[in-house]
Amino acid sequence: MTLTGECLCGGIKYRIAGRVFAARSCHCSRCRKAFGGAASAFASVDPAHFQWVEGEALLTVYESKQGAGKQFCRVCGSMLTGTYKGEVMGVALGCLNEDPGVDIEAHIFVGSKANWDVVPEEVPQYETYPEEE
Repeated sequence: MTLTGECLCGGIKYRIAGRVFAARSCHCSRCRKAFGGAASAFASVDPAHFQWVEGEALLTVYESKQGAGKQFCRVCGSMLTGTYKGEVMGVALGCLNEDPGVDIEAHIFVGSKANWDVVPEEVPQYETYPEEE
């Protein structure tokens, strides 16, 4: 499977030579601000399968002190990827051009969701980040 994605203005394009996995929606205040909505819709990607195709020079990066970051288009503001220590680890599902064939598996950080946000009950919900089992 090959997936492609791009920002709103089309200046940045990427390709994933494989599947995305662990699709989740995060309801924390930081994701609300980054995505400009009730929550993020995000999935993990194997970094070895991710490749920038066009416009990498248009990327702007926000990185926390812990090394987690987000890459945005500096022209249109689209939030494209999540990074860890500079390596792409996930993508915003809304920027994919094709159906990735995944469903949201979990809603995380619902303990800090906005009061106006309604989370579907049929998908697992976690107050914070789910612990590894």
